[in-house]
Amino acid sequence: MNSYSPARNGAWLALAAAALFGLSTPLVQQFGQGLGAFTTAGLLYLGAAGVAFWQRQPASREARVRRGDALRLLSMAFFGAVLGPVALAWGLQRTSGTSASLMLTLEAVFTAVLAWRMYGETMDRRVAAALLLLVAGGGALVFEQGLAGGNQMLGLLAVLGATAAWGLDNSLSRGVAERDPGQVVLYKSALGATATLLIALAVAEPLPPWRAAVALLAVGATGYGLSLRLYLLAQRAFGAGRTGSVFGFAPFIGALGAWAMGSRSGTWWLALGAALMLLGVALHLFETHDHEHIHEWLEHEHAHSHGDGHHLHTHDPMPKQPHSHWHEHPPMQHAHPHVPDAHHLHTHG
Repeated sequence: MNSYSPARNGAWLALAAAALFGLSTPLVQQFGQGLGAFTTAGLLYLGAAGVAFWQRQPASREARVRRGDALRLLSMAFFGAVLGPVALAWGLQRTSGTSASLMLTLEAVFTAVLAWRMYGETMDRRVAAALLLLVAGGGALVFEQGLAGGNQMLGLLAVLGATAAWGLDNSLSRGVAERDPGQVVLYKSALGATATLLIALAVAEPLPPWRAAVALLAVGATGYGLSLRLYLLAQRAFGAGRTGSVFGFAPFIGALGAWAMGSRSGTWWLALGAALMLLGVALHLFETHDHEHIHEWLEHEHAHSHGDGHHLHTHDPMPKQPHSHWHEHPPMQHAHPHVPDAHHLHTHG
């Protein structure tokens, strides 16, 4: 068990998800210009549903989505695939791409706080200080956009609403992180795309040019579909709060993308907000957690491999690849660095 490091794999998965989503923000602003917010959101999640359809795994590799997950998936679709992207699309048409990208860092705050309240994930002084820095950075961005004019600030507040919706979506998705991520992304994206496109038709939003439609489908496939798959795998590895924290790098990637695409807007307030947010993400990312802990008896199903010190059951022959089946964990007590994954949801005084 000396080489067991769940945070390492989780961090890389979350960083990959952050890169894909971060780069999608300035692209959505560019290709969504002149389109309705519901149309933009619908095309993004239609693209996500398409790539998720091909990413599903057989039952021997990943646990199936269950009927009991339906309400959670519906809630995820409403907050994450309807409310969040619609608010983002509306806000991006009324504020700068750089500021909007940086404001998305606050998604990490909502995710970490909700993970703490909903799942009892660790919230120590280091984590709390990181969240305060993120909030202070967001406040600097709101002030900077307020100086730019009312419409600019309204756009940024809409992006703030999107971060809150996605933070709740991230916390809800923790409950299905052990399921096949291809199935989870497919159901969520299909529900979101259906709802937003029907609303777009109902309110008579204009049809998009085919080039913009194809571009948004491609952005949705990578920045929303593939990114969400990686995000769910990261949550599985080290919990909702930590995944949200590492994912906080996405806005900086998005801001660099917006700058590369020609967005040169910004003031010293924007620079201050960016610096505070970057420091907050760094504090949250490099948190360590190691103590003696007890594992109570547990029985569940999820994709796993052997040799991590927690999956001690045997097979004949022993599989070399990750696999999924219903299995038990006997009670045990040990100490090692750990994070709030499915096997370390114990509480702290």
